[in-house]
Amino acid sequence: MGFARTCSVALVGVEGVVVEVQADLEPGVAAFTLVGLPDKSLSESRDRVRAAVVNSGGEWPQRKLTVGLSPASVPKAGSGFDLAVACAVLGAAERIDPRVLADIVMIGELGLDGRVRPVRGILPAVLAAAEAGYEQVVVPECAAAEASLVPGVSVLGVRSLRQLIAVLADEPVPEEEPDDVGRPDPLLAGLRMPGTGAATGMHGGGAPYDQGHDLADVVGQRSARTAVEVAAAGGHHLFLEGPPGAGKTMLAERLPAVLPRLTREESLEVTAVHSVSGLLPTGKPLIDVAPYCAPHHSATMQSLVGGGPGIARPGAVSLAHRGVLFLDEAPEFSTQTLDALRQPLEAGHVVIARSAGVVRFPARFLMVLAANPCPCGRFSQRDTQCECPPSAIRRYHARLSGPLLDRVDLRVEVDPVGRHELAHRGPGGESTATVADRVRAARERAAARLTGTPWRTNSEVPGRELRSRWHAATGAMDEAERNLERGVLTARGLDRVLRVAWTIADLVGHDRPDVTDVALALQLRTGVPRGVPMALGALT
Repeated sequence: MGFARTCSVALVGVEGVVVEVQADLEPGVAAFTLVGLPDKSLSESRDRVRAAVVNSGGEWPQRKLTVGLSPASVPKAGSGFDLAVACAVLGAAERIDPRVLADIVMIGELGLDGRVRPVRGILPAVLAAAEAGYEQVVVPECAAAEASLVPGVSVLGVRSLRQLIAVLADEPVPEEEPDDVGRPDPLLAGLRMPGTGAATGMHGGGAPYDQGHDLADVVGQRSARTAVEVAAAGGHHLFLEGPPGAGKTMLAERLPAVLPRLTREESLEVTAVHSVSGLLPTGKPLIDVAPYCAPHHSATMQSLVGGGPGIARPGAVSLAHRGVLFLDEAPEFSTQTLDALRQPLEAGHVVIARSAGVVRFPARFLMVLAANPCPCGRFSQRDTQCECPPSAIRRYHARLSGPLLDRVDLRVEVDPVGRHELAHRGPGGESTATVADRVRAARERAAARLTGTPWRTNSEVPGRELRSRWHAATGAMDEAERNLERGVLTARGLDRVLRVAWTIADLVGHDRPDVTDVALALQLRTGVPRGVPMALGALT
């Protein structure tokens, strides 16, 4: 009887569970049995592994073979166990020393010719292996850079099963012929999920807004530009309302570039989600800029918050983690889909329960809603071009529920741009670089104030902590409290006004919010003029 074991990783959402792959050979009729709650693609590994071993010059054992995946209670999906299954079988057949395999984690799919293909979720899988105490990981060669992001783990990238057998058996490593130069590498196809191209608006890495877009391109819109800056500095959600062509989408596309670059910890979180989704940019294993996600208004609830058959996959809210989720034409989304955003907006994560298991995805994003003033988009207090009846306008606005809007900190009307502003050839507004510098300085002030707490931005601080530990100036909150008594603000709204006031104070350099800072926060929250300038420079 021959026995060998090695390890691989099963992914449940973006969390990994180390799985022990055991192979047992016994006398009897040649058969291959795979046990341990495998899915269809994993059950098919029996044929892939057999063909890969034979085509790699190995000998397939003609005995009764049983491969077990432990723990058996954890659902196992995907083809990433192929490499571990093949090596466990070869170890049981004594082609490889079983003692060498015991402390190695192997992740990768095998082609019928023995080539090792990448799979999605390499980074979270290696993170799980490192947390479990494993120090050696074998991954496909083209995914080695992604796996090497995890500190304290020795990564071996292999291109074929032949190479791995030679390394483990301490034999000369054979050379693998390179693919045709100039043609796309067919191995990289395993890293991308079908239907997740640029047209979906669900991708990260900075591509949508890193194409020469600059805030200086936005004509006018002083109030909206101020709101974008405040949103970036404090992580506050934003609602832009205005007619078509006023610049709502332009402002949203430029917002991610204003956000500070991600920290190392945040980069690993974002990269793990995009790795599981098959959306990592080619040649860039680590995402270090804020992602941008703009799903179409016909998106389903599952595509927005996550879901799908079997184990749920990340949705748009998770793909926008630590970045921007832009919902253009927000009233055109279904009411049920929009209301599903309430929990991730408050908690910073989304929990999805399915019959196959419960998964938890990170979802701490900055939401930007954009809407027209009416169905035709021409409603304005200054002209009568709108032909929508009042009942249609009321129904249009009612699609955005009150509880959802109560979670939005900033609400700004984007006015149409006139002929004079378009024809003006003088210096434009501030550039993205200038605004980003102020945002970074404001975030540093907030981070210094919040040192020793689990929060890093003003939008994350609970209201009770703001009221008990970080007070505004004496009398600064009087007007906001009167709005609470009159029903203009809810209790949650009052806390959010205080959060925005702290962000404004950080931007203008005040030690704590004063009356003017709170008045501007109220104006941004309610949309009602409070007699304060919308330019932050006027508050210093």
